[in-house]
Amino acid sequence: MNHIRARRAGSAAAALLLGLVAAPPAWAATPAGVASVGSAEFTKGDVEVDIATLAPCAVDGVTSASSEAVVRQGVRFGPGKSTCTTTVVDPVNDTTTTTSEATGTEFELSALVSAGGPRLRVGKWRVTCTATDRGTSTDWALNGLQGFPGLPDEVPPDHHHEVKAADGTVLAVATFNSSAIPEQNDGSMALTLLRITFTEAAGTTGQVTLGTTACSPTP
Repeated sequence: MNHIRARRAGSAAAALLLGLVAAPPAWAATPAGVASVGSAEFTKGDVEVDIATLAPCAVDGVTSASSEAVVRQGVRFGPGKSTCTTTVVDPVNDTTTTTSEATGTEFELSALVSAGGPRLRVGKWRVTCTATDRGTSTDWALNGLQGFPGLPDEVPPDHHHEVKAADGTVLAVATFNSSAIPEQNDGSMALTLLRITFTEAAGTTGQVTLGTTACSPTP
């Protein structure tokens, strides 16, 4: 079993391109600021697992949420929470920043064990999206990973890791730090900390996500 005690945090940024278009940016392309612990939707044999988005928050809605441990056949989300906050940095000009963050512990995916695959664990994690009037940035951290042999010590953005059975069969693809920036650059971005997508060889269809956030530049 592969044990990884700690992993350095990473970050990314998207700057708002000013003065290149006559129209104002499309702020609605990405939410002003959201975060959640994760979700699961997969089918294994006759068993359907559907875990709706856990502990969602939004800077323009419910600004904090928490979730207790959720256990379904093949997957466990440990306790988690999210906060989406707005801070006024210049009252005179009504300038604000936002921070949308989700954190959690004790994630475990056991759905691949019966197919000869590893038990996947994440001991502790965090994902954050911060926005100013000039752009956005994301930050993330992972600790206590197990079941991901060969994962680099510093996980790069959009890193695809094949989860294999002992005979080398690929049972799932784990995508770390998957970011998305709109084609029409409005300075916004979104980040999913970990997405696990099953292959046909696993006898399971669907996916599991852990730690999501997104934000747009403030007005």
